[in-house]
Amino acid sequence: MRRGSRRRRAATAGFHTTGILISVAWFLPILIVLITSFRTFDDVAKNGIASIPRTFTFDTYAQAWQQGDLLPALVNSMIVTIPTVVLTLLLAAAAAFGLSRFKIPFRRTILLIMLAGNLLPVQMLLIPVTRITQQIDVYDTLGALIVVQVAFGLGFYTFVLYGFMRSIPHELQEAATLDGAGVGRIFIQVILPLTRPALAALGALSFTWIFNDLLWSITLLQSSEKLPITAAVLSLQGQYVSSWSVIAAATVVAAIPSTIVFLVFQRSFIGGLALGSVK
Repeated sequence: MRRGSRRRRAATAGFHTTGILISVAWFLPILIVLITSFRTFDDVAKNGIASIPRTFTFDTYAQAWQQGDLLPALVNSMIVTIPTVVLTLLLAAAAAFGLSRFKIPFRRTILLIMLAGNLLPVQMLLIPVTRITQQIDVYDTLGALIVVQVAFGLGFYTFVLYGFMRSIPHELQEAATLDGAGVGRIFIQVILPLTRPALAALGALSFTWIFNDLLWSITLLQSSEKLPITAAVLSLQGQYVSSWSVIAAATVVAAIPSTIVFLVFQRSFIGGLALGSVK
């Protein structure tokens, strides 16, 4: 009994110690960026980024806001992110509803093909997608970026929602059908409300992924007035000398919308993940 108790205590202590070390390793870079954002350029250049700060100023945020044109960049990011999240979840929910609730031929093959598209390295598709947008005359437009983001996220979101919707009892759909409800009404009034935790979790994840995307932004957009927040932060880096405190301040500003979305949907996000693990 004593040996078993000691083993449990040692295992518990080891688990908590490992968790603390992982948490510190994850949070330390964020803390360094946050502290650096309040330091002057001379302090960082003289003592280094990881040194103890000797100055404190808010001027770095004002410089980042002005030099990086963060307000238009934030607006552009919202113009791209919000419609992309809504369209992707709507199309993915409709596709998952059809694949999970009806006997469609080769539905598993269709689902695997949609999911396989996400397994391709994005770098392989940069040039083809860019050439296509140029040929159809939509290059350097926010609309092209929205379409590309929707296309590349649709397969994964459909796969996740397919698992949720397939677990919903078919008796609910049959009862709604007997009451005279059509397919559209069943989808909107029966299936979607039951899939709300998954939609909230995917919505928070997709907002973070799309809002923080840099690769497609700098690939499909060229005009400076159309660049989103991530590209605006990148533009603050100089060719020879970079003000890391200003870049850190811009990074903190860019992280605020994603943080707010996560805090607002935190309960739904955790509930969706927990429900998904059970499914």
